[in-house]
Parts: sequence; structure tokens; C-alpha cells
Amino acid sequence: MPFARLATATTPTCHIGLGLAAVGRPGYINLSRDQDLGENRSVETLRTRTHELLDAAYAQGVRYFDAARSYGRSEEFLADWLKARPGIDDIVVGSKWGYTYTADWSTDAEQHEVKDHSLATYERQRAETDALLGDRLDLYQIHSVTPDSPALTDKELHAKLAEAAAQGLTIGFSTSGPAQADAIRAALAVTVDGEPLFRTVQSTYNALETSAAPALAEAHDAGLTVIVKEGMANGRLAGEHAPDVLKEIAGQTGLGCDAVALAVILRQPWAGVVLSGAATTTQLASNLHAAVVDLDDDQLARLATLAEEPHAYWERRGQLPWH
Repeated sequence: MPFARLATATTPTCHIGLGLAAVGRPGYINLSRDQDLGENRSVETLRTRTHELLDAAYAQGVRYFDAARSYGRSEEFLADWLKARPGIDDIVVGSKWGYTYTADWSTDAEQHEVKDHSLATYERQRAETDALLGDRLDLYQIHSVTPDSPALTDKELHAKLAEAAAQGLTIGFSTSGPAQADAIRAALAVTVDGEPLFRTVQSTYNALETSAAPALAEAHDAGLTVIVKEGMANGRLAGEHAPDVLKEIAGQTGLGCDAVALAVILRQPWAGVVLSGAATTTQLASNLHAAVVDLDDDQLARLATLAEEPHAYWERRGQLPWH
């Protein structure tokens, strides 16, 4: 299993990964995006930015990189970076299928992505991913599974995924929405020929949205690698947007709000990899300080008061504009 590479890594940052959602396309829902990216968001500008982030992340010990078919050209940018650096063979590369990018490199498109968990979409996007990443792909995840997703019950799809697993590809899934815990537990029950299908789960967990924690602990206990996304709550836990209590504790540590927010997740015993969604190398460096943040019980108790009711959190997230 490719994630075994991370278990043997010795750098402090080996359990922090880099997600490319924010830099693989010009529009996304992260706050302060105008400050992060500026006005020039051409394909070549974002390709260069992505490569700079990948170089910086690798140099600082990051070994997991996460893309998706719907993250604009993220797979293409990552593939270009890998081809230019053939000596890098100690990383884990993950991507996701199930959403199709439809914004045509625009920030004001009426619809930025379309979700479809059908077998036909899997086969089409698997071929697209293979054409770009080939045998560098280690992990392929179903993108944003919810309890009503047909991907949880489609036996023909399960057979195809199991076939890919038999050929060496790790199969996982990601979750989103207020019922993440239900989706995780339903996915844990999916088997093919008596064997569990999924080996990883990627879910939203942060100081504001903690509801998936018990199910993620169950997934970890079942042997899955847990990947945590949106640890910064799409920017709500960073800089000027951070809650006062987070700013106060960050001041006590001498580090950024982002590092403290990610450190809270790294402390979870079930967290295998925590994704940085940095859009700049400065943000990345600050995020990576999470590996050395030391929080006491009082600080952790104060941060625990930030948790929101899941439906309220996801309603707020759904109102964030693409920009």
C-alpha cells in the first residue's frame, strides 16, 4: 500500500499533504483569494505557481500530493512537475473522480463542476487521469460521497474499482456535507468478494466542523488511512477571518492561526494525512509549522468551543462565492 511510504518517513511534515484545489483552476471558494492569486490567473501563471508550491512542499518534507479531475488542470500541472523531476520516487500521488470541471477557466461561470458517480463517468475520467498521471497515480478516490450516492450501491462500479485495486491502485473515497459520518460508515460496509473495497477516506474536519470524528476513528480502526481536507475551513480559520479565540492562542504560540488550526487536526490519533490547501509558498511555510505547534489542555478546550452545528457549517460553506 503506497501510504506505507509515509509511515517510514521521518520528517516532521510527512503527515501534512498538499492539495491542489486552490491552484489548479482560477476560481474557488476560499476566502481572500484575490489577495492570494491576484488578477493574473492564466493557465501558465497557475502552472508556474503550482510547480513552485510542489517544489517548496517536497523540499520541506511533504510527501503526499492531492489532485482531482474537477480541480481544473491540477492533474496536468502535477504530471508536468513529475515528468520534469524523474528522480522523485518517494511520494504518494492521489486524485479523485466523480466531478467534471465545467467552468472553462472562468471565475464567474454559472456552474463550475458537475457531479456524477456513475460507472460511465468513472471509466471516462479514469482514462483521462491515466493519460496524464499514468503509473505515478497511487490513489484514486470517489469525489464527495454522500449517503445517497449511487457509488455506495453500484455493484458493477464496485467490481471495476476492485479490478483496479487488484492491479495495484489504492481505492478510496472523499466525503462532504453534514452527513459525512453516515457516508463513511456506509462506505466501510462496501465489500467485493468479502473484502473491503476502500483503503482510504478523505473528509472535512476542522475546528468548526468536527462531526465526522467518531466515524473517522472507526475508519482508522478498520485499517483505512484517513486524509483530512479543508482543515482551514476554506479560509475561515486563517488571518483576519479567524475567530478571536484562535487569534489569541496563535499569539500565545508565536505562530499563525493556520498552523494552530492544522495542529489541532494533527493531534487526532486517527489523522493519517492533513492537507494544506496553500495557494502561496508563504502560506505553505506557515501551514507546515503545524507540525511543531504544542497546545496545552486549556488551549485545546478553548478551541473546542468553536465547533458549529454541522448543518449550519455546511450551509455557510455553500454560500461562499467562487472567486
